[in-house]
Amino acid sequence: MAGTVARPGILSIRLGATSGVPAERTTSHMPRQIGGEQAGRTRPRRGRAGLVVTLCGLVPLAIAVLGLSGLLSPLLDPGQAGPGLRWLQALLILAGLAVVAGGMMSGRADRPTDGTAPVTLPVPAGAPVAAAERDDEVGALMASFSRMLSTVEQQAAEISQFAARLDAAYSELEFTNARLKEFSFKDEVTGLYNRRFFTIRLEEEVSRYRRFNHPVSVVLLDMDGFKAINDDMGHAAGDETLRDMAEILMRYSRGINVICRYGGDEFAVLLVETSKAGARLYADRIRHVLSTHPFAHGRRLTASFGIASLPEDVAPGADDLIRAADEALYAAKRAGKNRVSVYEDVAPTSVPERAGRPD
Repeated sequence: MAGTVARPGILSIRLGATSGVPAERTTSHMPRQIGGEQAGRTRPRRGRAGLVVTLCGLVPLAIAVLGLSGLLSPLLDPGQAGPGLRWLQALLILAGLAVVAGGMMSGRADRPTDGTAPVTLPVPAGAPVAAAERDDEVGALMASFSRMLSTVEQQAAEISQFAARLDAAYSELEFTNARLKEFSFKDEVTGLYNRRFFTIRLEEEVSRYRRFNHPVSVVLLDMDGFKAINDDMGHAAGDETLRDMAEILMRYSRGINVICRYGGDEFAVLLVETSKAGARLYADRIRHVLSTHPFAHGRRLTASFGIASLPEDVAPGADDLIRAADEALYAAKRAGKNRVSVYEDVAPTSVPERAGRPD
């Protein structure tokens, strides 16, 4: 017959007394079988527990009460002190014996009644399977995490490629805007700056003169006889002549100077940090080069020049400076062309009304 170890709180097993049946795991707080055998075995254990409580608790308590009465009796009756003291010693000895007996009964109550001893449980046969299942779950989680990480890395690479394309598009847009801005300020025939850009730069230089009192000069030039080239040889020859004129101005000018096609066959040059004397030298040099330049159409061309400077000629203003240079140019045309005229030479006799400038 199989026996069980029912010690509270300790894992016990059922062992086969005569057969080879494997042991079965049970716990004291979750009994597997409830039968007459287990109930009969439980009743003696309950009796032992009551005896232990009686010996360890109730008997010493009764002895203590008797001992207390024995101590009080001599105080009430001094003649009975001798026998009462001996009686008290006997009671104390009896109480000690009762406590020792209760302890021995308590130790025996904790032992199994069928002679079996607790056996250490072997590792269940299903434990490796459970461990393998846990390993499979961990492996599945790691594989899922790896897939998520791969997806994140792929998306990060796509974002980097998109950012690179966006940066390239932004750079191209900046370049395009710069080109558009440049084209909006350039003359399509000669490649020089146009009148709009010249006006902006002239305003800046006049403002700089007001702050720092640095000199600035404007040279206006008009090609003599250009209309005849257009009429006799066509506009293609006229455009080629304008491009040759632009090349001469670019070649013999400083990099800080601003050269533009002001309109038709008229050009304007903004001479930065240049006084009136320096502007006159510049105009004379251009006039000489132009008069000896071999144009493709074979004709010789000349130009007339008008100069105005700050601070000698007019009050610091862009419109006043352009107006003064234009009047000087008109005076050069009236004086016979192919010459340089400054505003201070013609200011007292400037013409208030102009029907038209001589070609």
